[in-house]
Order: sequence, then structure tokens, then C-alpha cells
Amino acid sequence: MKSLLVSSSSSLKGDISLAGDKSIAHRSIILSAITPAKTRIKNFPFNQDCLSTINSFKKLGIKILRSRGNSLTVFGKGIFGLKKPSSPIFLGDSGTTMRLLAGVLAGQDFSVTLKAGRSLTKRPMLRIAVPLRMMGAKIKSKINAKEEYPPLTINGGTLKAISYKVPVASAQVKSAILLAGLYAKGKTRLQEKIKTRDHTERMLKVFKADIKVKKNTIVIKGGRELTSPGVIYIPGDISSASFFLGLALLIPGSRIRIKNICLNPSRTGIIRVLKRMGARIEVITSKDQRLSAAEPMGDLIVRASRLKGARVNREEIPSLIDELPVLMLAACYAQGKSIFEGVQELRVKETDRIKSISFNLKKMGADIRVSRSGNYENIVIKGKKVLKGAKVSSFGDHRTAMSMVVAGLSSKGKTRIDDISCIKKSFPDFLTLLKTLS
Repeated sequence: MKSLLVSSSSSLKGDISLAGDKSIAHRSIILSAITPAKTRIKNFPFNQDCLSTINSFKKLGIKILRSRGNSLTVFGKGIFGLKKPSSPIFLGDSGTTMRLLAGVLAGQDFSVTLKAGRSLTKRPMLRIAVPLRMMGAKIKSKINAKEEYPPLTINGGTLKAISYKVPVASAQVKSAILLAGLYAKGKTRLQEKIKTRDHTERMLKVFKADIKVKKNTIVIKGGRELTSPGVIYIPGDISSASFFLGLALLIPGSRIRIKNICLNPSRTGIIRVLKRMGARIEVITSKDQRLSAAEPMGDLIVRASRLKGARVNREEIPSLIDELPVLMLAACYAQGKSIFEGVQELRVKETDRIKSISFNLKKMGADIRVSRSGNYENIVIKGKKVLKGAKVSSFGDHRTAMSMVVAGLSSKGKTRIDDISCIKKSFPDFLTLLKTLS
């Protein structure tokens, strides 16, 4: 465990560039590995989660080499080019790796066991097991009550196409089914109740998959080899950028420019909500989109702002689920009341983030209430409370830890965070970049 003491900060100013988007990075490795060609990936984020995906495909027989800077090359072997590993594959705590990899392994002609770290063993897997079993995969898991958890043993084989209405708003579930759809006979059709991040659909198009998207319906036809684009550039991670958005908005006199950030509309919910709250955020779209994996990108210029409360409805939550901790902090400083509807998916992240964020912010003096309405949970925050430094906990969760760093820098007094080692999971350079602005 590594604790950190932070104090209230004076204005932060400067320009920063962030490593590539974590969600896009996972998908770039997966599709490059099952494409019969060489693909170079630039601005790759070498965090713990993405390293889990790299190591998994190395164990499956794929050659992956790191080159200068944040680039690597994947020597793909086609959709049926993977080899049975000699032992179970350990995925650490990367939920994205486990769920997406399960979709690929469902179509292989061998059996693999996927093992998980302590946090990942508590994350629900029935949501992917049900549709993959419908397609023909045999999956064994740890069963507790009516839910299933890692480790997963996947016996792949011949898959059949299905029509499936995704019951939970989850890009990981959708992606697992689409990847399995590459191996299925016929056309797999998915319908989402609420549109989730579409990185998988975009990258499948880049790799020339037979996929069609119309509003909330996606159709993918299996049995076709993919084609490599040769080079992919991954735009900066907006989830990582959210912590710098919070810092710039909440610390008086601050101005930060964040360069080459992913501006995918299914991920920019945080920008839309913050602008409703009165945030001064300027979006400068890049004209050079040639290598960005079909993802729009650009710069964000953020200035300290006086915020007002806002209502965030449940249809917006999938586009900002990972940024909710920072939005909750911003709401503490906003004039009036903020309501976040349908946030129950926060319960099944690396930790229960409803518990971790509300617990910590209450210790710092925030006015937060959690309520339930049917199957949905809501968070209500009354703003303009003066947050004060306190002893807080990361709960072993990277986004909770970084949110508490932002909270400590923007509050009065000193804040002690019990353990920040978990930050390496998604953003190992966070504190280093922060020092360039301090």
C-alpha cells in the first residue's frame, strides 16, 4: 500500500497529452491478433489492464513487440490462428479483457480457463455467459446465488448466430457478443435499450468486418477474415482526462489544455453535462483523423468555472459511467442540487463506487443522499458545501483514488488517501502529469 498526502492547490496551468484510450486499446489488440497481418498501434496506454490483454494474446500464440515510445506491433494470425495455451490465463483485474476475450474464445476449438485477481472475482459474468451459451459456447464459472463470477472455463467451438436484446447497458457485453459473432454462422443481431460506447463497432469497420449499425441495432455476419488497416493511432483517454477537467474547473484561476483526446459522442457525456452545469470547456476538433481508428479527436481547453446543479438522466449514464466520480465531486461545488439517475452499475465496478465515492465525500463534508426507485438507484447532491481535507480511502479502486486526489487538491486543508497504488491499473502517469501543472 502506498498512501498520499495532498493539500489545497493554487491555480493549475499548462498543456498535457494523455496516453491512448484504454477501451480502444483493448479492442485494437484483440482485432489485430485475429487478423492475418501485421498492425502497428501508436499511442498505446501501457497500464495494467491493457498489459493483461497483451499478455493474454501472447499466451494464445500471438507475437507482440513494443517499439519506441508508446507504440507496439501485433503480428496477427487470423480468426482461427490462436493456439491453446499451456496453462490458465491470469487476467489480473481487467474486466474488459475477461469479457471481450470470452467472446473470441467462444469461437475457438479448444478450452481455456481465465483466472482473475481479487477485484475481478467479484464482478458479474452471467451477463456474457447467457448469450455466449445461446451461441453454442460451453462456459463454467463460480456460481453464487443467481449470479456467476470468475474464474471462467470456456470450451469454444462452432457457433450459431442469434438475435439478442442486451438487458443491461454494457459495452463489454455487447462487444463480447459481436466478437463471438465473427465466428458464428449467419448474422448475429443485437439490440440495445440504451446506446453504449461504440468503440467495438467502429474498430470492426476499420478491420473490414461485415457489420451494419442502425440506431440501437447492430448486425454482424460471421465467417469472414478481417483486414488490417496497417497503422492505428489511439486518441487520448477521456476517462483519464476527466480528472484534469475536474481540477481545472474547481481550482480558481486554472486553465488546462488537453491534447488529442477521443471525442467519440458515446464517450463525451461528461463534457455535455459539465457544460450544462456552466463549465467553460472549449472543444477544438482535429482536422487530421486519418489514423485515429475511426474515432473523432481534438483538444479540450478548460478554465475554472462557477458551476450550477444539473439533472443527469439514466439514458446519459452509459456515456459517462467511468466519469461519474468526478461529476459527483463537481456537483459538491455547484450552486443548487444535482441528481444522477440510474447509477446502479457503479455497484459492480472494481469496487462499489456508489459506496466509495459517497463515503469519502461525506467525510469531507459533502451533502450526498442515495435513493432507490424501482430497479434504479439515484444520487442526490446538494452543492456549495465547503469540502475539507480528511482521511479517505481508495477502496483499492483506481478511479476512486484519482477522484480523491482531485478532491484533496480542490478542498481546504490536507487530505490523506490510504492507498494510491491502484492508480496503475489505468493511469500510471497520473501523478507525474499532475506535477507538470502544479
